[in-house]
Amino acid sequence: MAYFRVMLDVSPARAVRVDRDDDVALLLDPVAAGDVVAVDDERVVARVDIAVGHKIAVRAVAAGAPVRRYRSPIGFARSPIAAGEHVHVHNVATALVGEDAYRYAPALPPAPEPRVEPGFAGYVRADGSVATRNEIWVLPTVGCVGRLGERIAAQASPRHAGRIDGVHAFNHPFGCSQLGDDLNRTGAILAALACNPNAGGVVLLGLGCESNQLDAMLARLPADVLARVRTVRAQASADEFAEAMAAVDELAEAAEAKRQAVPLSALRLGVKCGGSDSMSGLTANPLIGRMTDRVAAAGGTVLMTEIPEIFGAERLLMARCADEGVFDRLVEVTNRFKRYFLDHGEPVSENPSPGNIAGGITTLEEKSLGAVQKGGLATVCDVLDYGEPVRTPGLSVVDGPGNDAVSTTALAAAGATITLFSTGRGTPLGSPVPTMKIATNRDLATRKAGWIDFDASIVLDDGQDTAADALLARIVAVASGEPARNEVNEERAIGIWKSGVTL
Repeated sequence: MAYFRVMLDVSPARAVRVDRDDDVALLLDPVAAGDVVAVDDERVVARVDIAVGHKIAVRAVAAGAPVRRYRSPIGFARSPIAAGEHVHVHNVATALVGEDAYRYAPALPPAPEPRVEPGFAGYVRADGSVATRNEIWVLPTVGCVGRLGERIAAQASPRHAGRIDGVHAFNHPFGCSQLGDDLNRTGAILAALACNPNAGGVVLLGLGCESNQLDAMLARLPADVLARVRTVRAQASADEFAEAMAAVDELAEAAEAKRQAVPLSALRLGVKCGGSDSMSGLTANPLIGRMTDRVAAAGGTVLMTEIPEIFGAERLLMARCADEGVFDRLVEVTNRFKRYFLDHGEPVSENPSPGNIAGGITTLEEKSLGAVQKGGLATVCDVLDYGEPVRTPGLSVVDGPGNDAVSTTALAAAGATITLFSTGRGTPLGSPVPTMKIATNRDLATRKAGWIDFDASIVLDDGQDTAADALLARIVAVASGEPARNEVNEERAIGIWKSGVTL
């Protein structure tokens, strides 16, 4: 997919640059009925008031005909749409219905031009992976000891200031009263988090009677990770708090390390969007796509997820799969997720959210066509199950839902050491790793400066190349230790994908 730009020009007409095969123009300013909007060499009179970030028809669309944006259909017209009309949920419907048959038709991008990229200062682990933070993580096996873990981290973190980057606990409500695959997912995601390079040490905090038993968790961990793991079984301990504090003290001493200069190829970058608006696919997501391309081309690792938010745009990723085996895995994960919706009596198009709609996104196809741009033009090298660690450099797709807390956790569990999170509506949410918020529009970046790490709306003024250099510089600074806004705000949490029966 190409990168798209929309530019605002001067009065008397508001000029909006769009691709010639698009049926709509996206407005960077609100228009009132009767305003003249100039689209390339044509002029369209707005028939109604239209909010900023919403779409105006630049040509008539017949009832039942596809409506195009991003050079692709975003749905079909519910009724005839005249030029100048507001194009949105009242007159456009999704065309998504269920599982699809896909054909392997590779269209791999050309190899990128080699370039010298900046490195960062990271923590080199014994297995060769590189962390952006050196922390102790307290991971409860079950929600019953989640608050205990938070109390341990709160007391231990200031105690080790200057030695490590912090002690953090990740509370959750699961680990008991679960069965089968649902229970297995909880154990898998927690074990995968314990393997993240940013965790210089891990305290696995168990209760004793839970379904997600400590011994089963330990059996999931490789030997090199076990060396930096300590366990506390609360029911069996005379003083579980003191025992856990002693475990943190021991791990903090062993984990003390210095940052070293490493190349960009050492970075594991997660990419994610949430609270999207119609600008997401024009500013922040294409800009994140530039980061995907540059990190992957440098030999680094990029992880993307949110499978329901590729529906309608999945073929763009499938065409870039490295081989037919990767293609088959992406087809399997995509259709399996569609079947998950259908088995629960829900349409696969049950998206966008109310906030997305208010921000101008009309259908899931439109949302997905914007969302997949976070993957840039990179080859899809691998497809990972939920809770499965990354296996290869390049771009990997991780099975998981779009929910912000669950998907950012899935990225960290797969091994991301920093995550780029584009947002048009804004959110303070953070994950276990630095979670940089990339604003799609200037209004959000200005109003919520305490949440936002980078204003991607600068692409409208400065272009993608200049903005990409600026964003990469911010990523390097955060990877080297400068706190992301979620860290400054102490916003760190996990979400676990709950999909089964609760006893």
